[in-house]
Amino acid sequence: MKSRQENQFGRLITLEGGEGAGKSTQARRLAAALKERGHGVVMTREPGGSPGAEDVRKLLVEGEPGRWSPLSETLLLFAARVDHIERTIGPALSAGSWVICDRFSDSTYAYQGVARGLARETIRRIEAVSLGDFKPHLTLILDLPPQDGLARATARDAVASRFEQFDLAFHDRLRQAFLDLARRAPERCAVIDAIGSEDEVAQRIWMTVAARLKV
Repeated sequence: MKSRQENQFGRLITLEGGEGAGKSTQARRLAAALKERGHGVVMTREPGGSPGAEDVRKLLVEGEPGRWSPLSETLLLFAARVDHIERTIGPALSAGSWVICDRFSDSTYAYQGVARGLARETIRRIEAVSLGDFKPHLTLILDLPPQDGLARATARDAVASRFEQFDLAFHDRLRQAFLDLARRAPERCAVIDAIGSEDEVAQRIWMTVAARLKV
């Protein structure tokens, strides 16, 4: 697995946050802004982003909340993530494209780790074996109260996903987990206030990307 430092031109930006934070919408807005400035952009998501990883996604997002244990989920996620990097992210970065990814490994630390109780060290060891030192160049954490995010998700989705069905305490832990991740890695992570209009949040994101990655 190549480290991110070997990719001299492509950049990997990931968007993280709880349910209904607006990651997919803002990923599209950011991709459009980068394309307007002449950058090649590949948009993708996790779990998923490659044919094999999309097959795994179905196992993870469908069914009852207790379908998988936290460890089982984590192993499935990293299996999908390896395929995603090998078949989609890595080739795009090597070709010089910017990659915008809706979720990445930080979500595993938040969802399966803090929110579902799997030890951080267990996840770290699986990540080290699976990804080596591969990391995003920039991670944008969209933050808003869980009640607001769940209300957005309910309005958006005809059928709630597995993770939307977990209780509010789960989503409170999830929010705190993402904020803690940002404090652990301030050189890579930036917290974005996701309260406000789509345009307002998009502007906050663009200012952060422009400042951090010198676009």
